[in-house]
Amino acid sequence: MNVLLTGGAGYIGSHVVRALGAAGHGCVVVDDLSNGHAQAVAGVPLIVGDVGDSRRMEAVLREHRIEAVIHLAAFIEVGQSVRDPGAYFRNNTANGLALLEAMRNAGVARLVFSSTAAVYGMPPVTPIVEDSPLCPINPYGASKLCMEYMLQAYAAAYGMGVVSLRYFNVAGAHPDGDIGEAHSPETHLIPLVLEAAMGRRERVMMFGDDYDTPDGTCVRDYIHVCDLADAHVLAVTAAQAGRVKVYNLGNGEGFSVRQVVQTCREVTGRPIAAELAPRRVGDPARLVASSLRAKQELGWRPRFPDLKDMVRHAWMWHRAHPRGYAE
Repeated sequence: MNVLLTGGAGYIGSHVVRALGAAGHGCVVVDDLSNGHAQAVAGVPLIVGDVGDSRRMEAVLREHRIEAVIHLAAFIEVGQSVRDPGAYFRNNTANGLALLEAMRNAGVARLVFSSTAAVYGMPPVTPIVEDSPLCPINPYGASKLCMEYMLQAYAAAYGMGVVSLRYFNVAGAHPDGDIGEAHSPETHLIPLVLEAAMGRRERVMMFGDDYDTPDGTCVRDYIHVCDLADAHVLAVTAAQAGRVKVYNLGNGEGFSVRQVVQTCREVTGRPIAAELAPRRVGDPARLVASSLRAKQELGWRPRFPDLKDMVRHAWMWHRAHPRGYAE
């Protein structure tokens, strides 16, 4: 089918484009390139524009005969969302509403939504299942949950078929080494640790070592970006008219900050200085997903569940592209 990807020139989007193409789907990308990179989707139609421009989006949907949309365009930095919540609700929620209106007017009724584990806030029990309480603790998570509520309403009122994918910690890069993670500023742990391995930063900070975890540092569930992309391909064909399905996407296994740092040392063969710092406010001790529903209903199977594979692929990318797509 012909699929439109909003935010498709970003880290996750570029890998989804690659996976869709491999599965035989046609792709069109809309991205304002504020965080995306045109080089990441070379050879794919790229429309530089604002998802919040509903009239233009409707025209794009009609012109390219789009049959499904994968909505990835969003701001993602939690700390920034606390400092500037308005920007997050405008971009992640209001622009999402504009996209839904464009889809409705153009007769496109199939949507896969890029959601987040942040909708759960600080869950009392892990592994986290899709029916866990939804209680985001920052504007980023709240902006995504607002969008999920709108999707439920549009499915009920207009017959849209929606699949919402709640990501946990995305990591790695394409095994070919030509696309990968390039954020500015970078906030994700693995690329930060690899920057230290490359000498681009003096050390990596570990925030808190007194959590109720095996080694005292926070535990997170990491999923390879290619496995995440595969789930989007399955989801875009699974969307059914008038229904909303929600899936967690993680490995079901958590890795601590200390484990991540040590794995990076082993993969790179380089010393990496790590410094302890006080806890950050709002950091849960453990966030681990149950992805059983995605495996049972979508037939999703991670190909790269090993943390070493995620780090190895990320290391290949960062060594070849130390300045990201600027190289």
